Amino acid sequence: MRRKLSRREFVQTTTAAAAAAAAVPKTVFGQGLTVMTPKSVKPVVISSSNGHKFKNGGSQTCIEKAFQMIAGGSDVLDALVAGVNLVELDPLDDSVGYGGLPNADGIVQLDSCCMHGPRKRAGGVAAIEGVRTPSKVAQLVMDETDHHLLVGKGAQEFARGMGFKIEDDLNTENSRKKWLEWKRRIDPLHYLSPKDRQQAYHAVAMQMIAEGWIDRDHYYGTINCDGINAKGEICGVTTTSGLSWKIPGRVGDSPILGAGLYVDGEVGAAGSTGRGEANLYNLSSFMIVEEMRRGAHPKDAAITVLKRIAKNTVEKRLLNSKGQPNFGLNFYVLNAKGEHAGVAMYESTYSVCTENGAQTVKTDALFSGSATD
Repeated sequence: MRRKLSRREFVQTTTAAAAAAAAVPKTVFGQGLTVMTPKSVKPVVISSSNGHKFKNGGSQTCIEKAFQMIAGGSDVLDALVAGVNLVELDPLDDSVGYGGLPNADGIVQLDSCCMHGPRKRAGGVAAIEGVRTPSKVAQLVMDETDHHLLVGKGAQEFARGMGFKIEDDLNTENSRKKWLEWKRRIDPLHYLSPKDRQQAYHAVAMQMIAEGWIDRDHYYGTINCDGINAKGEICGVTTTSGLSWKIPGRVGDSPILGAGLYVDGEVGAAGSTGRGEANLYNLSSFMIVEEMRRGAHPKDAAITVLKRIAKNTVEKRLLNSKGQPNFGLNFYVLNAKGEHAGVAMYESTYSVCTENGAQTVKTDALFSGSATD
């Protein structure tokens, strides 16, 4: 026969049980999947390498601006958008915003999305023309509508309604000069087959990269920026002018939730730069966050996903002589503990800002060497 507990024994037993339960990580659906919800973390902002390069004539880079605002108590997403605005507005960066390399018709079409971890909200725009800061429009889609994505003319009219100036042309002298050089080398009217035309587009672009006309990283373009504050609140934003000389209307991974960016406020954030089509096919940023939900470190989560992308890359035109992908794809990953990683198909760099300052560091790479032979 079981002995009846006294009141004192009952209180002692339940108190001990509560303490033990508090020491155990939370689980999801009884599967032992860790949800990382620390009470406080050290703030950090991470981004693609251009996040610590361009200043738009000022004294701060993107990650420095964002970190300063976060440390000062600003909303994390407000800070990140303010940071990437510096890059969008800087005509020296031709991979995003104003002066971004245009499409095949010489028109700058921009894409962006953002996600707010604490609010569990998101917004995006794709193929928007005439607005230098598409990240701001994406944030307004999140704040002012019940939608996640507006595209083309509709996105432009929404921006106009929100008070944005719509410009006739976002090309700079630099971006137009590079487009004209590309146009001189490849006249689409000479090609009857759409397949041949696209192969020629790509071949000429690779030739221009080899000759120094285009920065290899800027062929695909893009900036991703993610951050966390001391409360553990995580947000992210991605913005781009897209693939250089793309088919008009082409949309890559950058404005697509789960591809160019994914944020779960209890787990972490992941964003990307590089070949958007490879990322889209695998919905990679979402997969990385799900790997972290299972307990993986940011680096390991991204490496796992890059291996899947490489495995799913089977078309010969996308492989080098080693049978590996002949394109670059980078991920910038941050978890709810403030741990972060930059991981790439082939070694590159990414930027980080903490209380100790901003720096650009090497990524961890899946493959050694370079994408091309």
